[in-house]
Amino acid sequence: MKRALAIMVGAALILLLAILTLVAMPYVQMSAEAVPEGLEPYTIAQQRGRDLYIANGCVYCHSQQPRDPGFSSADRERGWGRPSVPGDYAYDQPHLLGTMRTGPDLLNIGARQPSVDWHLLHLYNPRAVVEDSIMPAYRFLFRVVDEPAEGDHVVRVPEPYGPESGSVVATREALELTSYLLALDRTYPAPTLPGSAPSSAQGEGR
Repeated sequence: MKRALAIMVGAALILLLAILTLVAMPYVQMSAEAVPEGLEPYTIAQQRGRDLYIANGCVYCHSQQPRDPGFSSADRERGWGRPSVPGDYAYDQPHLLGTMRTGPDLLNIGARQPSVDWHLLHLYNPRAVVEDSIMPAYRFLFRVVDEPAEGDHVVRVPEPYGPESGSVVATREALELTSYLLALDRTYPAPTLPGSAPSSAQGEGR
């Protein structure tokens, strides 16, 4: 009986230590992290676009965490910007750090590719902008119409990547997803990296 009690107490102490180490201490550290001055909360449209980003599994192929050059200089050489810091994710719930890089890191895609039309074309047919891209096309986020209505956002798709006839029009979902991608711009100075600066942009694609 005493042995069983000792095992239970030992297991409880190990569990408590794990909680303190893996949950409580990181929470205290992160709660003290200041929100960078240049970081803005997501708008309603950007948040909806973020939900689409999650729903369509973009996080399975894209990370959002440029690495510190102390671990690898490759991210900076690729033009993915300064290393990410905890404050960059102050408004991200849940966090979308990602673990795979089948495609490029996207934490600063809004700075590297600030064009709405580029993103819409890339979503409609990635190979129209990156010839060897393996990203799937998200054509279900667009409509093909004979005559665009007033207010429609027409996507200029070059041959042979577009439909045989009609015009490609972005849906609200496509525009909201693009709005979220454009909001991914962490090029402001990071308080914990006062000497860091984003490197020059390079081409995108995968």
